[in-house]
Amino acid sequence: MSHEHHYRAALSWTGAKDSPTTDYKSYSREYTATVEGKPALIGSADPTFRGDATRHNPEDLLLIALAACHMLSYLALCSRQGVRVTGYEDRAEGVMEMRDGRIRFTSVTLRPRVVIAAGSDPVLARALHEQAHHECYIANSVNFTVAHEAEVVQGE
Repeated sequence: MSHEHHYRAALSWTGAKDSPTTDYKSYSREYTATVEGKPALIGSADPTFRGDATRHNPEDLLLIALAACHMLSYLALCSRQGVRVTGYEDRAEGVMEMRDGRIRFTSVTLRPRVVIAAGSDPVLARALHEQAHHECYIANSVNFTVAHEAEVVQGE
């Protein structure tokens, strides 16, 4: 089995229907992203960059990708190690700032709150977050710090 995986997505600037890029202030930032066999995602720029605040922007999508990758890695590890997770929520936060003359993400902090079933090991449940962090291929692909501040709660 190959360790190489390929992904394809299409992006179309749908804002062109409103007006061309005659000046920075007037053109629409709306776009549609599609992946074959999946629902389309309609996005825009962040409102800071004259986008539509009601649409997902690339910054949102990067945070979601990091949080989802960590969660999926964590759940896989828990299932293999006998930790029964009954709830998982995350409140991810990213920081963008000017560095070296470019605006960029400089850090992301994931704040997963995990509920585990009675009888599951809370020490192991906390430790698996570190392993999930190292296994998350999205976190391994970015050039900024991705931290996690996990909370593990024992359920009934």
